[in-house]
Amino acid sequence: MQKRRLGQDGPMIGAVALGTMNFVGAYGPADPEESLRCMAACLEMGVDHFDTSNVYGMGRAEELLSRFLKDHGDRVVLASKCGITRNPDHPFDNSPTHMRQSLDASLKRLGVEHIHLYYLHRHEAARPIEEIMETLLKFRDEGKIGAIGLSEIAPSTLERAAAVGPVAAVQSEYSLWTRQPELGILQGCARHDAALVAFSPIARGVLSDTLPEPKELGDGDIRLRIPRFNGENWPRNLIRLRAFREYAHDNGHSPATLAIAWVLSRGPHVIALPGSRSIAHMQENAHGGTITLTSQQLEEIERILPVGWAHGPRYGEELSKGPEGYC
Repeated sequence: MQKRRLGQDGPMIGAVALGTMNFVGAYGPADPEESLRCMAACLEMGVDHFDTSNVYGMGRAEELLSRFLKDHGDRVVLASKCGITRNPDHPFDNSPTHMRQSLDASLKRLGVEHIHLYYLHRHEAARPIEEIMETLLKFRDEGKIGAIGLSEIAPSTLERAAAVGPVAAVQSEYSLWTRQPELGILQGCARHDAALVAFSPIARGVLSDTLPEPKELGDGDIRLRIPRFNGENWPRNLIRLRAFREYAHDNGHSPATLAIAWVLSRGPHVIALPGSRSIAHMQENAHGGTITLTSQQLEEIERILPVGWAHGPRYGEELSKGPEGYC
């Protein structure tokens, strides 16, 4: 497993991390014991950066993770987030009071006194990022967090935030079917010596051997709210996805392995953040952190999945509230 630095002065971690959103049913029913076994296996693969949030399962993901951290916390570089309320009338709250309450609650649920990397999960548009950075810097100075992260922000927000204090990481969706970070965030992170933590590098599971069938997705599966999976767009997307799967197999890899390797090829500051509770899937993902693609392979992948190939936006109206738009 390649090692990459998590921010300016941060620790060296595996280039592939573990996301925990689907530990609590974001992609269908989840078995806690399966998730715990997956976490243990991940450490043995070199996956040592675990990412969660206070709103994943309304705190249940952090509670589950605390069971693992009791015995393995010294081997895990931990990240969590705040800023989303799940209140439809006030979905985002970046006030100092709410952020502090969220942090203290996360620390209690996780059973720790310190979170290595703490993200602003969504930027409340009416509140200046400079004010929010001051709040996060207080948490850092108090020793409750080690470094500051920002999630789903525009490059301009990163510029303003970095002028106040160091930003160790920016988390954005980035994969072969969502390449918006190439319009400024990828470059901005490199400029400010911040890690770009690419979530959904397997593209909601579509860059894998088992292509999902939207009609068979269970209630609560987040993909039901994503236009790329609707009846009009999905059949068109399948054509290129099958071609990518064939190319991966021709090169002796699973599509997931190749997709992870592609994300990591985007720059030495990029960290891939797939979410899985399956040991077998995480083995494929982790393998992507052990290979380097040739220029010829990169060119062929670009031919099969060129920029902008996916039909439909990455989010529908509901999910698009919160991520900052740019370009």
